[in-house]
Amino acid sequence: MAKNTDNQVSAVRKAKHGWLLTLIFTLIAVLWLYPIFLVVINAVKKKAFITREPFALPDGRSFFGLKNFVSGIEKTNFFSAMGNSVIITVGSVIVIIVCTAMCAWYINRVKGKISSAMYTGCLFAMIVPFQMVMFSLSKLANMMHLSNPIGIIVVYLGFGAGQAVFMFSGFVKSIPLEIEEAAMIDGCTPLQTFFQIVFPIMKPTTITVAILEAMWIWNDYLLPYLVLDLKKYKTIPIVIQYLKGGYGAVDWGTMMAMLVLAIIPIIIFYAACQKYIIEGVVAGAVKG
Repeated sequence: MAKNTDNQVSAVRKAKHGWLLTLIFTLIAVLWLYPIFLVVINAVKKKAFITREPFALPDGRSFFGLKNFVSGIEKTNFFSAMGNSVIITVGSVIVIIVCTAMCAWYINRVKGKISSAMYTGCLFAMIVPFQMVMFSLSKLANMMHLSNPIGIIVVYLGFGAGQAVFMFSGFVKSIPLEIEEAAMIDGCTPLQTFFQIVFPIMKPTTITVAILEAMWIWNDYLLPYLVLDLKKYKTIPIVIQYLKGGYGAVDWGTMMAMLVLAIIPIIIFYAACQKYIIEGVVAGAVKG
């Protein structure tokens, strides 16, 4: 009887703790989402009311409809910039995933000084600040004619490889070697073994890497600004920055509207794939 009472008390305490944690994390979520909410409501307000009443909801006096969006698209040539951002982001993510997944598989399956040096180099690349190499990188990219949406993919591969190789390496360690040996006995070449057997198993980590790299590349301002030929190619963060005029003047209405258009694609992508991110991060943290 006493044992049942203790179990009931424990269950009540767990329920109370559950409600408390739910309340705490709900408040944290609201705090995180509130800046996005402010951007959305100010995107449909007149410029004067954005600076005067930034936290107020739109009303009959301040509501501006979609005029900020139309004005922003015209001023920034937004769809051209979005095309460049899509090409750079999609191309970079695909190249990073394929190259780093193969690299991680090689590092873990071919033991030796070369593979160890490759892994150490990838880890070292994660801790080198971008600011240390940005000027020399800009000069080198210009010399190698990488100042275009296709060329900058090579640059992103170099900067994105470290974290991706680290995560893929952790996952490869958890894949039984017997599966690959069976495939090779059946006549698969190393490339067939990787793409038909190993790579499909990597799906959780692949999606996690894709989310992390896509969010970074889509929102990146500094690297495209330094590398791209801005007379021909601009990404979304760059054209939004151009809405800032001289002497600190900012057209807040069009800027807020363009920010909304900029975050919609990455939010949709993240929402569609977020259920895999925890699984992929945990899988990538496996130690050999």
